[in-house]
Amino acid sequence: MQFLKAKLAELARQEREAELDAIRGTQHSVGFGSQIRSYVLQPYQMVKDLRTEHETGNVDAVLDGALDDFMEAYLRWQRAEALAP
Repeated sequence: MQFLKAKLAELARQEREAELDAIRGTQHSVGFGSQIRSYVLQPYQMVKDLRTEHETGNVDAVLDGALDDFMEAYLRWQRAEALAP
């Protein structure tokens, strides 16, 4: 009976793990060279998203949390990537 309980518990654990993996999606390594955005503060000011090539000169607004333009550019870039053959 304990063997059956252990098998059922392991099956339930595997199902939970599979469900969590489906929710998480793919995981990417965030090592050196995986930079998303570049912030230049001296001698001029610019913030550039390296994936989408979207850039702005209003660094203070971006540092204060105005990321809507970057999120919109990312969503457009992601859609274009998905539609590309």
